[in-house]
Amino acid sequence: MLKPWIMFTKHLEGWDLEQIMAGLKQAGVQGADLCVRPGYPVNPENATTELPKAARRFADEGLSIPLITTPGDFVSADVDYAQSLFEACAEAGVKLVKLGYWFMEEGGYWATIDHCRQRLEGFAKLAEKTGVKPIIHNHSGGSMGLNSSSVMNIVKGFDPNLVGVYADVGHLSIVGEPYPMAFDIVKEYLAAVAFKDLVRQRYIENGQPVWRVEVVPLGLGFGDFPTVIKVLKELDFRGPISFHCEYSRLPAESIIHQCRIDTRYVQDVIDSVG
Repeated sequence: MLKPWIMFTKHLEGWDLEQIMAGLKQAGVQGADLCVRPGYPVNPENATTELPKAARRFADEGLSIPLITTPGDFVSADVDYAQSLFEACAEAGVKLVKLGYWFMEEGGYWATIDHCRQRLEGFAKLAEKTGVKPIIHNHSGGSMGLNSSSVMNIVKGFDPNLVGVYADVGHLSIVGEPYPMAFDIVKEYLAAVAFKDLVRQRYIENGQPVWRVEVVPLGLGFGDFPTVIKVLKELDFRGPISFHCEYSRLPAESIIHQCRIDTRYVQDVIDSVG
């Protein structure tokens, strides 16, 4: 089935929960990859009360919140809201928490990996207490988990019941391994998948070449979605698939419409793969 499909709500900033739920239904998804960051209806400061309330309201509308995305600097279980956020997720029935991003420190790559793993131990302990799994998103650029091989340097040896990987089709297309290899590398830890399509293009600014990575509608970028769908079916993947729809130049209403186009595209690919 490759469901549930959920939508990342980062670019619906300014919308209240009622607007978000209505938008998700229009987009053709079954729930939210809920952005829990400052400035959103549910945020780290109010999650203890508001996340369980949001989950109940979603359920009343036939929607779910299997995953939340935390602030980009949420990289240590020592942060003052870490335990309360995981406990709120447990109460709300949210099973997955996307962590923030680690970057290479002064001591170099391997010293940073050791530091990442030390911090991940703290999150694994929270997972043990609450049943809520922290997951690491592979993100191109300078993040320490930029592709499958890199993210495995962080998670390998941890209990896959306590720590997971959030594989991103778009970012893997920029800096990742071939998809069958990329997903095989992390398959033991694979907890969620992000559907996003990217292109990397060179521009000339002030007479100098610069490279930019841009989000484009699914099927128009470097992502090979027929191969990804085949691989996920072969793996019998049953976790959430998050449509990132990071079309930041569009108003929120247009982002919903584009997400609907993206979900139809993916359904067409699934039907063609058979």
